Amino acid sequence: MYVLYVDESGDSGTAPSSSRYFAISGLVVHELRWHQTLEAMVTFRQQIRSRYGLKLREEIHAAHFLHHPKKLARIPKSIRLRLLRDVLDFEATAVDISILNVVVDKVGKAGTYDVFENAWGALVQRFENTISHRNFPGPQNPQDFGLLIVDQTDVKRLRSLTRRMRVYNPIPNQPGYGTGYRQIPIKTLVEDPVHRDSLHSYFVQMADVNAFFLYQKHAPAGYIKRKGARNYFDRLDSVLCKVAATSDPQGIVRL
Repeated sequence: MYVLYVDESGDSGTAPSSSRYFAISGLVVHELRWHQTLEAMVTFRQQIRSRYGLKLREEIHAAHFLHHPKKLARIPKSIRLRLLRDVLDFEATAVDISILNVVVDKVGKAGTYDVFENAWGALVQRFENTISHRNFPGPQNPQDFGLLIVDQTDVKRLRSLTRRMRVYNPIPNQPGYGTGYRQIPIKTLVEDPVHRDSLHSYFVQMADVNAFFLYQKHAPAGYIKRKGARNYFDRLDSVLCKVAATSDPQGIVRL
């Protein structure tokens, strides 16, 4: 089984005050490498505790980490940014993980366009496709399935979406095969999406960092620009799931 840990950056609204982009990033790890990956994460957290003074129980939440640090203000802001960069560099050298990414640019979208459903639907579909075609790196079982674990999101809408995709999932025909759709319900996703508080999951915390820098790549905040961190997301290049969107050099699904 593959476990997909997901977090969002930006918002899925369409009001004038909403963000232009909505970004989702998911970290994928196979059950046969879950314990080894967790052990590597714990070792990494011990290293940054020694290096920067961040306790193992303290949460890495990228946006709050930089802009609303509260108790973590004891660590200088520039050091907090360096710590987030270290998270990306750790992931880039991790064995047998893969990172799926979706970005919605709301500019030009029709008023009826559902940002949330299209973004999450694309992520779930790419997760399904990559499992079905056995394109994730690392070990595999004779038949694998997938489990979706999410942090803060509209869990009710996501649950409704994934349940619907199990029975009704129209896929547009490929160019050259005529117009219309094929009905291909998803088969590999087991259970409803599971909510997991990022405070208690290093995996979700890393997905949060990835989603944050995926968003910053498209709409960087002033501090990120000034510190030359706009392209920190590119540090993940070696572990990006590039088969998710072969038209994009980083495999980012762009909607």
